[in-house]
Amino acid sequence: MALRVFIAVDLDDPALVSRVERLIDAITSTGVPMKPVEPENLHITLRFIGEIPEGLVEEIKREVIERLSFEEFDLELRGLGAFPGPYRPRVVWVGVGEGADRLRAIHDVVEEGLRRLGIPPERGAKEFVPHLTLARVKGSRNLAALTKIILEYQDYVVGRMRVRAVRLKKSTLTRRGPIYETLAEARARG
Repeated sequence: MALRVFIAVDLDDPALVSRVERLIDAITSTGVPMKPVEPENLHITLRFIGEIPEGLVEEIKREVIERLSFEEFDLELRGLGAFPGPYRPRVVWVGVGEGADRLRAIHDVVEEGLRRLGIPPERGAKEFVPHLTLARVKGSRNLAALTKIILEYQDYVVGRMRVRAVRLKKSTLTRRGPIYETLAEARARG
């Protein structure tokens, strides 16, 4: 059986989740057709892996997640942005200020572990840009209003969180959106 998996840092601080929810409310109130991320699904993706055989998932648990070693660190969520850019937003996100370098270091270790298992880099992968996806834009109605909010909040500090775990997650796609389940986690030291 194949599983759809990714490696991520979950946003599990309730106060921070509610601040992010207010940002999601602000961008969805523009009337732009979009699919916002459910509050319980908010996370920073370190590596999307995709559909792979269950046996390979077990190898990732053993060879990547269980071997991952890092110390707890603070992360600052800061600045609204969009891919590919604010004037043609397809994905609206919050960036990472402090802690971005630590996420990049963990990403590099994860990437190296996956490469050892024969899992190629993501197609079209460029430099890793740590971010928290808020919504995927589905149409162009009212885009100017969304662009205005993105530019207005480009330096906005959403809040801080302590990173204590990196998780291997399973994603089950449903009509109502994805359902995520933690398959394994690497706990930080101290």
